[in-house]
Amino acid sequence: MWSKLKAIAHTLPYDGAIVRDNQRGKALPANRWASVTVPTLVMDGGKSPAWMRRANQSLAASLANAQYRTLEGQTHMLKPKAHAPMLVEFFKD
Repeated sequence: MWSKLKAIAHTLPYDGAIVRDNQRGKALPANRWASVTVPTLVMDGGKSPAWMRRANQSLAASLANAQYRTLEGQTHMLKPKAHAPMLVEFFKD
């Protein structure tokens, strides 16, 4: 796993900048994403930390046209073989 993390290490400052204000345990501002109306799929792994799953549920609830799905048995590091069928299902509609 270390080699995979090392390969994406250069992206971590960007990841942090994007999520910094939304990972403080506070409720999401109700109107922050009100203008986002495109169909959105919010996914997580069933073995992901509870705080992460709650955040994803909150985000999906904040978006006007979102679906929330959990991949049971998966962690935060979703495996492509588990991930792909759900993406295919979402995009075929």
